[in-house]
Amino acid sequence: QVHLVESGGGSVQAGGSLTLSCAASGYTYVSLCLGWFRQTPGKEREGVAAIDTGDGTLHLADSVKGRFTMSHDNAENTVFLQMNSLKPEDTGMYYCAADWGGCTVEGGADPLKPYEYNYWGQGTQVTVSS
Repeated sequence: QVHLVESGGGSVQAGGSLTLSCAASGYTYVSLCLGWFRQTPGKEREGVAAIDTGDGTLHLADSVKGRFTMSHDNAENTVFLQMNSLKPEDTGMYYCAADWGGCTVEGGADPLKPYEYNYWGQGTQVTVSS
């Protein structure tokens, strides 16, 4: 069982920056695929970024490339989502997710799809005003 706790959300003006954190616990000595997703009311949950804690491979949604990046602190079992040049359309509840075995893309698997993950945090709200 992996337990995830997000933090760092808030309100910011367009063009600003925020860094989200996700602390993971309940596992040792295994690779995980850790992802960030966002959702607004009435819309499907959207994959933003994912990282393989074993080899550091990063996956980013096209909508955030060049603006967001994700990193992992292995010692602290924490992942970070650095969000720059924020836009109003980045507003939403941001969720951290985890699954075992790293981020695979074999057999059509997609680390930016929510169905690839078994564990979810409670979410942190990000609001970007114009």
